[in-house]
Amino acid sequence: MEFPSSSIAGLVAARWGDHRPGLWCEDRTLTHHQVAAGAASRAALLTDLLPPGAEPHLGVLLDNTPEYPLWLGAAALARAAVAGINPTRRGPELARDILHTECRVLITEPAHLPLLSGLDLPGVRILLTGSEEYDTLLAPYADARPDASRATPADRLLLYFTSGSTGAPKAAVCTQGRLAAAGRSLAAQFTTRPEDVHYICMPMFHGNAVIADWAPALVAGAGVALRRRFSASGFLADVRAYRATYFTYVGRAVQYVLATEARPDDRDNPLRLGFGTEAGAADAAAFERRFGVRLVEGYGSSEGGAAVQWSPGTPAGAVGRAVPGLVVLDPETGRERAPARFDGGGRLLNGDEAIGELVNRGPSPFEGYWRNPGAEAERRRDGAYWTGDLFCRDADGYLYFAGRADDRLRVDGENLAAAMIENILARYEGAHAVAVYAVPDPVTGDQVMATIAGSFDPVAFTGFLATQPDLGTKMAPRFVRVTARMPVTATNKIHRALLRQEGVHCADPVWWRPPGEPTYRLLTPEEAEGPLVSTRGPSQVRRQGLEPRTR
Repeated sequence: MEFPSSSIAGLVAARWGDHRPGLWCEDRTLTHHQVAAGAASRAALLTDLLPPGAEPHLGVLLDNTPEYPLWLGAAALARAAVAGINPTRRGPELARDILHTECRVLITEPAHLPLLSGLDLPGVRILLTGSEEYDTLLAPYADARPDASRATPADRLLLYFTSGSTGAPKAAVCTQGRLAAAGRSLAAQFTTRPEDVHYICMPMFHGNAVIADWAPALVAGAGVALRRRFSASGFLADVRAYRATYFTYVGRAVQYVLATEARPDDRDNPLRLGFGTEAGAADAAAFERRFGVRLVEGYGSSEGGAAVQWSPGTPAGAVGRAVPGLVVLDPETGRERAPARFDGGGRLLNGDEAIGELVNRGPSPFEGYWRNPGAEAERRRDGAYWTGDLFCRDADGYLYFAGRADDRLRVDGENLAAAMIENILARYEGAHAVAVYAVPDPVTGDQVMATIAGSFDPVAFTGFLATQPDLGTKMAPRFVRVTARMPVTATNKIHRALLRQEGVHCADPVWWRPPGEPTYRLLTPEEAEGPLVSTRGPSQVRRQGLEPRTR
């Protein structure tokens, strides 16, 4: 398949004159030509609005509406960069994101305008889409044509925030060339065709939707269907209405779709595949059984420094085979970890010696963080790119995701990966979703805490743990929080930072198994403040030399 350009601007301009339907959102349809024309008019307006000498940056604070891809295309044509602004941020944090990325123009919509009330945003011009003033501003540029002649692959295009669990999120840089290359790679991997329709239901301020969904569609000339905000109940209806063939997901999105009521005609849909992360092998298999759609789990660090691709023959549970340069290292010693060993049921037998941080010693496309040299230095160490993600690697070179670096626990001197414990607890019949994380031990290191969304019986859970052959002696949760619904971020990932922050001091019931007791019982308010619990304050993992690396 021939792809027309190495820059996003060139790909946008290539759609000029293509009068096939290319963008759908609710009751609105635009042709590819109209999308290119809309991007061109906005690029011309942006060029006139940006102050001379200022960084050519604009913020986009929008749901998934047609304006979002139009402004992405406009930024590429104008050789500007888009900072995707997260609408779940509030007050000073929201202002910080806008000012840190030096946005001179901020595109928003009436639904999000109240978020900006009272914020001090000096030098930032706000454009309100759908307003009379907005339409008046655009009107003189209606005849603009897309001109990609000045754009280069090295032009900065995206400043997208990584979901840091501690401290302020970092704005990762992505150039037009890197985004176009990612689009070409995925379009080739999944044989994306002009007649395909990519369904974008993940938020476009997040890298997943832009890099893994919008970019390959743009490369191949495929259509794009937008969902303003993810809806599990609306998923299948949208797929059918738009004739969508491909979608991406992150976090718990797949699980939410599976939780909707099953219907006899669920397999009657046009989807070819879904691509994403963190669905889990059990949910991926359930999705394929119910909808007849294969889910491909992939891995790519948010910053682009390392990637792992699935290929035919990849074992169940593995992400893919390590390419040359990808290694799993002990973050303390820098030595390569032992090969992972699994039993006949696919259960990891030697997690303590096999799990480490995924490191890319080969060429890395990581392009840095905006105005954050300290965070860049943390990623680039000893001539390599450290992902901040935990993996293990088997003897055949296949990689298995084991969680984030800040999901590591140290219990009685033993290093554990939260994801491995979660995989075990997910077998518990009452659990619809599971999160495992560290809370401080009153003496040293960590204690294991789990949050279970679903039902919980203390005796049955104790018996369940006793029958799990791969549950190590340090892995059983000391505390179990039981909730009706798992807290999630705007991208449908489990909100682990909030869970860690609240610990046992939360509104949900918390069960615990005190030392020496045979089963779990409810934690009382007095015990929560007592010397055997004492989970207030930062996790002791930091004092063990395993400082989490935020994402």
